[in-house]
Formats: sequence, structure tokens, C-alpha cells
Amino acid sequence: MSTKTWEGARARVVGGAMGNINVEQEEVKHEARGEELKEVIFKRTFKRICVFCGSSSGYKDIFSNVALSLGRELVNRKVDLVYGGGSIGLMGQVAQTVRAGGGHVIGVIPKALMGKEVCGQTVGELVTVVDMHQRKAEMGRLADAFIALPGGYGTLEELLEVITWSQLGIHEKPVGLLNVDGYYNPLLALFDKALEEGFLGFSARSIVVSAPTASELLDKMEAYKPIHDWTIPKLYWEDANCLVYPPAVPSTVEQG
Repeated sequence: MSTKTWEGARARVVGGAMGNINVEQEEVKHEARGEELKEVIFKRTFKRICVFCGSSSGYKDIFSNVALSLGRELVNRKVDLVYGGGSIGLMGQVAQTVRAGGGHVIGVIPKALMGKEVCGQTVGELVTVVDMHQRKAEMGRLADAFIALPGGYGTLEELLEVITWSQLGIHEKPVGLLNVDGYYNPLLALFDKALEEGFLGFSARSIVVSAPTASELLDKMEAYKPIHDWTIPKLYWEDANCLVYPPAVPSTVEQG
């Protein structure tokens, strides 16, 4: 099943219960056959979005351009940023753009990676954690949604973990791929292959949304409705102490 076909199938099936999420409801009136029909459109609102991306800028300018575009789009929509700390690569470009535009930036970083020679100086509010596991738990707790820009192993590992958390019912937060220049086409094809071969169910495949531009992706994420697989036991952050850490204590000093 191609990605285009998959998205069409998802659009026809999606529409289940919204659960406990922050949404705005709008009544839209349509004229049809002389009758007025009312339709309720759900639109999520985000206070903070966690962005996963590379500590490298990649070889193509388009990767940096889309990182800057995402930062500007977050500022325009008054959405704050949670990220993995540092000031280099795509992650630094997103963070600096949001900070320069007046948005609040929270960088979550393990103590072992705080050396400037590793990832540069964190932009915005600094939250230090003990290890990589707590870093992911803290970013997940702080954010209302997740976006992956192009990146390497670390980006993919963070992305797949929040997808798995959604599959397990730990959260219902949207997960988006900013698929610039077709970077994530092979990964999306792998997801489709897993669905075709019976290793993913329809509800699990529906977790990920993708788009080639920041504005289109955020629009899709605001309209996202999860498709539930009720055969999986429902977990919640507060009930999953074995999977997450207690909240980290943020630094009182803003960086950068």
C-alpha cells in the first residue's frame, strides 16, 4: 500500500473518540439541498511541541531551510519548543529561531552531554537529567505533540519510542514526520510493508502523520484523531511508573 493510498484510507476510517485531549470545537454550516447541516470540526491546540532532529545540518540546504521554517511556524502559532538541548545542527537552528521570535524554549539534556564540544550551548531554559532514558521521558511529559525533522540514529530512536508509547496507550499526542525532500519516504514505506505483512495493525499505522512542509504538517496534527485498538491495555503516564522517571528539576538560569 503506497503512502498516498494509506493516507486516503486513514481519512475514510478516522473519527473515533477523541479521549482526554485539548481541542477547540467549531460549528461549520453547510448548505445542501436547501437544508442547513452542522458539522463539528475538532482542532487541537498545542502549548508545546517536542522536535526531534539531527545535531548535524545535513548536506542539503533544504534541510536547514525547513528547520528554520518550522521554527517560524511555531512562533506564528504561539507554540513553545521542547528539544534535546544544544545549539548545533538542525536542532540549534529550530531552537534559535523560536527563541529569536519570542517563543519559550526548553532544552532537555543529560549531564554527560552538556560539554559545549559535544552539542553546543543549550538555547533557552535548561533542564538537566541523569541519562538518555530520563531525557525522553521528560520531553514526552512536557510536550503536547512530537515532530521529527531529518536526523540520524538518535532522531529515529526518539521517534520510534513515542510512536510505541502511543501504540501502548501511554499518550494520544500527535506524532508528525516533516518529510522534506522525501527524506522519510523509506521509513514510511517500511511502515506500510509492516502493515501489509501483518506486523502492524491499522490503528498502529495511523499514529504517524507526515507532510513536506511545516505548515501542512501542523495543520494535519491539529486535526489528528487517534484510531484506537482496544485490544491493547490502556496505560497512562501516572500509571506507568515503571516506564517513566519523576519530573526533572529545571535549571533556574536561561541559556543563550
